[in-house]
Amino acid sequence: MKFYSTNNTDLRVGFKEAVFNSMPQDKGLYMPVEIPHLGDKFIHNLDQYTLPEIAYHVAQNLLGDDIPANDLKALIKDAINFYAPVVKLEDNVNVLELFHGPSLAFKDFGARFMSRIMSYFLEEGEKQLDVLVATSGDTGGAVALGFLGVPNTRVTILYPKGKVSDIQELQLTTNGQNIRALEIDGTFDDCQALVKLAFTDAELNAKFRLTSANSINIARLIPQTFYYFNAYAQLLKRGSSKVVFAVPSGNFGNIGAGLLAWKMGLPVERFIAATNANDTVPEFLKTGVYQPKPSVATLSNAMDVGNPSNWVRIADLFKEDPEALNALIAGYTYSDEDTLGAIQELFDSYQYVACPHTAIAWKALKAYQQEQQVGDIAGVFLSTAHPCKFPDVFTEQIAGEIVVPAQVKELEQKDSKAVSLGAGFDEFKRYLLQNS
Repeated sequence: MKFYSTNNTDLRVGFKEAVFNSMPQDKGLYMPVEIPHLGDKFIHNLDQYTLPEIAYHVAQNLLGDDIPANDLKALIKDAINFYAPVVKLEDNVNVLELFHGPSLAFKDFGARFMSRIMSYFLEEGEKQLDVLVATSGDTGGAVALGFLGVPNTRVTILYPKGKVSDIQELQLTTNGQNIRALEIDGTFDDCQALVKLAFTDAELNAKFRLTSANSINIARLIPQTFYYFNAYAQLLKRGSSKVVFAVPSGNFGNIGAGLLAWKMGLPVERFIAATNANDTVPEFLKTGVYQPKPSVATLSNAMDVGNPSNWVRIADLFKEDPEALNALIAGYTYSDEDTLGAIQELFDSYQYVACPHTAIAWKALKAYQQEQQVGDIAGVFLSTAHPCKFPDVFTEQIAGEIVVPAQVKELEQKDSKAVSLGAGFDEFKRYLLQNS
């Protein structure tokens, strides 16, 4: 499979180059030249396949001969070794739980797949791979655990000071070994900008072999399609063949993967982009004007993104038919007050504890169902993180119902190894050069 840049459709690179370069020099993002349709026979019989089998079929169709079949199967078996159940709460209201991986967040799908892809492509004697990643919460933890101990790699994680939860910060900062954490005095957008600037800096690129583990990397996006197909497989087993997905949306990689799955033939009736106060995309869907803005801090911190990187990929998917984008995606935005209300209502209605991002997706799904009166269409909202990561947002009653996983209790015994930096690129660049 060949990939092009969203800023240069004539560019052609292989999968290995797209993974290691992460972002083209023209500052676009990589997209597959051809998006294969998986065929009705496969789609209509998804309920007969396991998650690893689905993942292999999707990846193989996208990547072609870039990775031999047996190697790809082994890689997927190692990376996707946890489950993602669709839990029914009521008729046509289901939650897709994506927090059963090692870092307790949906990012485990992308981070584990990508780390194994990079390790597979790294050849003995090659220059060390330096992975730069900006995180608003969960990406960093997933990437840290995905790459921890991977030979000939070093990961540098940038996160905004005071804007990630305590557990998220421990997941970022306590690893050591080949994982470094930088606490940036700024927002997630500042962290993301530093990473992007590093990729276009000639001196840094001459000295280091830089790549990214953010969702700007195509190897993060591909495995996120797996759980959409797998969710549909679970619905087919229950007799549902029509689905609407409500997706907590920050950098828009998650919903971007869903749209890629749709492009490959997954029959989704509608995608609902559920955001917090950072409403750049819902505003665009209403007004037709895409106007990035500075991000604002909210209780759903992983979605605190004012200029979503992956929106260019979504726009690219619909460049031939922009009107189809509005027909397929609905946008909803909610305040912190709305979020807290949704958390309480979810608990009161179903005895279900949801993280703030998940609660926003549920609220958007319910609003959409009431407005559209969609009838007998399965609604699925994505639960992107374990609620134990956000203890401060819950009432005492709800917090008491959270079962804290053992790995979190172990984290609390470890010390942070973070380095604090300002938001300026010169300081970041100097850190990289002095700590090579």
